[in-house]
Amino acid sequence: MQPQPIARLAIMSITVQASGATGLTAAEVEQRRRDGLTNDIPDRASRSVRDIVRANVFTRINAILGVLFVLVLATGSIVDGMFGLLIIANSGVGIIQEIRAKRTLDQLAIVSQAKPTVRRDGAAREVPPKEVVLDDIIELGPGDQIVVDGVIEESAQLEVDESLLTGEADPIDKTVGATVMSGSYVVSGSGAYRATKVGKDAYAAKLADEASKFTLVHSELRTGIDKILKFITYLLIPAGLLSIYNQLFSSGESWRPALTGMIAALVPMVPEGLVLMTSVAFAVGVVRLGRRKCLVQELPAIEGLARVDVVCADKTGTLTENGMRLSEIRALGDGDPDLARKALAAMAADDPRPNASVQAIAEALPDGPGWSRTANAPFSSAKKWSGVSYGDNGNWLLGAPDVLLDPGSEDARVAEELGSSGLRILLLARGDRPVDAADAPGRVTPAALVVLEQKVRPDAGDTLEYFAQQNVSIKVISGDNAVSVGAVASSLNLPGGDHAVDARELPEDQSELADVLERETTFGRVRPDQKRAMVAALQSRGHTVAMTGDGVNDVLALKDSDIGVAMGSGSPATRAVAQIVLLDNRFATLPYVVGEGRRVIGNIERVSNLFLTKTVYSVLLAFLVGAAGVGSKIFGYDPLGYPFLPRHVTIAAWFTIGIPAFILSLAPNNERARSGFVSRVMRLAIPSGVVIGVCTFVAYLFAYTGKDATESEKVQAGTTALITLIMIAVWVLAIVARPYVWWKVVLIGASVAAYVFLFTVPFTKHFFKLDPSNAGLTAAAFACGAVGIVLVEVAWWVGARITGAERHPTPGGM
Repeated sequence: MQPQPIARLAIMSITVQASGATGLTAAEVEQRRRDGLTNDIPDRASRSVRDIVRANVFTRINAILGVLFVLVLATGSIVDGMFGLLIIANSGVGIIQEIRAKRTLDQLAIVSQAKPTVRRDGAAREVPPKEVVLDDIIELGPGDQIVVDGVIEESAQLEVDESLLTGEADPIDKTVGATVMSGSYVVSGSGAYRATKVGKDAYAAKLADEASKFTLVHSELRTGIDKILKFITYLLIPAGLLSIYNQLFSSGESWRPALTGMIAALVPMVPEGLVLMTSVAFAVGVVRLGRRKCLVQELPAIEGLARVDVVCADKTGTLTENGMRLSEIRALGDGDPDLARKALAAMAADDPRPNASVQAIAEALPDGPGWSRTANAPFSSAKKWSGVSYGDNGNWLLGAPDVLLDPGSEDARVAEELGSSGLRILLLARGDRPVDAADAPGRVTPAALVVLEQKVRPDAGDTLEYFAQQNVSIKVISGDNAVSVGAVASSLNLPGGDHAVDARELPEDQSELADVLERETTFGRVRPDQKRAMVAALQSRGHTVAMTGDGVNDVLALKDSDIGVAMGSGSPATRAVAQIVLLDNRFATLPYVVGEGRRVIGNIERVSNLFLTKTVYSVLLAFLVGAAGVGSKIFGYDPLGYPFLPRHVTIAAWFTIGIPAFILSLAPNNERARSGFVSRVMRLAIPSGVVIGVCTFVAYLFAYTGKDATESEKVQAGTTALITLIMIAVWVLAIVARPYVWWKVVLIGASVAAYVFLFTVPFTKHFFKLDPSNAGLTAAAFACGAVGIVLVEVAWWVGARITGAERHPTPGGM
């Protein structure tokens, strides 16, 4: 945990006054700003508004539709160019949603931003990273991220982890004169460094130029859609060429109807809204989570967390609240209680970067004895203790009782008994040598047990219960005493909390470690390297792992997990490597993130079924009509033109795909994420598309009267085919919308009502060239549509039975 800003700055001011490096003056800072020697780099590697507009307007799909729109205008039939509105809709919706998401991300990123502490005019102050200038003196403490490159000016046992930059796993000692690189972070100790490279010259800024956090990086959903689009592209080329040949050379029609027929065949083949709906679903998810103070640093993290089946949660700051309160100082043996209080007050006053435990001590014991410090040993997760030497006043240690005490001693038993009630227990002891000695702490003499109270978050139990209901395993992994961790886990009714495992007894072998992790749920005294090993062990068993944390000891595990979740009050290093930052520090926000991920995945799967069904039946219908046209040249029967006008395919998509897909993509969806997105989508889209294409072609053949047909007969034939197509397409929408709730029934009913309106109102019939007046043909259309509905329903049930999928998934919160 990081100290509160006010307390930190007060302590830092004392440190600065005692130090010779007072930093730059205001005049020197201003001169460097005028010279451009600042750390002025973009706050985020996000796309500009200009780039967003360009990316959404100049797309391959918009280019195809744009060319076809120009060709329609060339025929003089503006009405048939209504599909051109898709260009505006695709671009407009995508631009609006992505800009909303960008603004949300940028605003939250400013809140989450690490603020380095610089010395100016002899005082310490926090400033945004952009305001750091060349030669600034920047102070460092545990968990601080190094924001610019520099040279160490002061070092008090300073250790820096550069693994995120160099891959070197072990922390590196940094003495005066050593260089530090931006992007690394402090593991233990304290110090200060002078900025030598700022802005784009800094190491981390060069790395940041190579990648954008806003772009949609690898995800199963995006990869699956790319595969589908690639497959469709292979189908579009032959189907499109065949349609062009048939309409322009085989149909025997004049150039205007031949051209409009060709365009009507090509337009529905393009899944124009699929990529749009995916981007919109992700962007809306970012905005929704932003309202809950959740910063999504990488968009696919929303999807990834929905696939997580193991959550590794830290105890302090995650299951318990951040703050602590000093409850009791219990003297041990012949220890002097007053001397123990003086030592604790002195150690708290001399700690420049107090953690949550030391802060609680400092608040309870604000008046230090004024002892003179002769040596210092900062706390580290590896050794589990910190210490200060005060010359004649002794060498004092503060750390974990189970590390510093003999496990079989009475004092160790008392400490464990206190910890078993969920209290945090520290040992105050004296060493027989200076704390900075190589063999410190030497012989340890217990002085007192420091009892701290930590409050379990009121919403932690409900959050754990939610994950249990969703079959997501929780592993509590903490550096605290195993008994104390187990007590907290047990109070939350976490299975296995009553027999917490001491991580010092865990096996080193990954396979054996994975076996233990499969059985147990609660672990204490876990070292940072063990947290990382535990994540790897779980992943080796096929688990998708999310790791939550707030301290510097969590960084490596967060980085290696599938989804890293950091607390907003945590160290800058944890926030930098995590994909998701909970700015309000509420573990209870995670279920909402999971819910957004499930909404995105489940709803994109739904709308993908609709768009790809349309593509399949459009390609198949184009092949069938084109093959019939080629056959007419060979066998001498009447050529067959495409049955629809562009306006027909536009209205067919309005209420079976376009509007319903948009609503479904934003609707609640609690279905658990599953792998196999592409295969599931194709299992419904291909049979449904084939049925629609074949039944529509049969209805058209039944109504077609040959090349000498009148204009009225051609319209009736096209209307007959369109009725069949719409009937089956609406039923596919009904299948995709399952399970039903009231608003889905209203959505399907509204689609049916809209088509009834279009086919019965004189104005719309004339405007869209619809003529269902021939009772025989309309009856044939309904008959073909009914057959198609039965076939689609059978295909869906058979597919579900073969794959073992649920035919009526539980509605959940839908």
